[in-house]
Formats: sequence, C-alpha cells, structure tokens
Amino acid sequence: MKILLLFIGTISLVLGVKFIYDARPIVKKYFSFGDKNEAVFALKILGFLLLIIGTIIMYFNF
Repeated sequence: MKILLLFIGTISLVLGVKFIYDARPIVKKYFSFGDKNEAVFALKILGFLLLIIGTIIMYFNF
C-alpha cells in the first residue's frame, strides 16, 4: 500500500509540474476554443492543485 501511495504521489507531482510549466503549448495543441488565456489559467491552477495533493501524499507517506 505504501508503494502505491508513493507512486500516486510521484505521478501527481510530475503531472502538476508539467501542467504548470507547459500550460500554453498543451492548450494550443489540444484545445481550439476562443479564449485560450482562461484555459491556460485553469490548467495552471489544476497543476498547482495536483502539486499540492502529491506533496501531501508524499509527506504523510514517509
């Protein structure tokens, strides 16, 4: 169970950093609606939340 939680926490951390760092290229590639700035902002917020969740999982798992 501990290894599974470490894996989930690590994946969450990596996805969070990826969403924050590459939000604009991801939005350009996968979404084609008008207001891209709102989509970039939402993706960065999602990345930040994933980062926080992954950090909490990793912190309490050790």
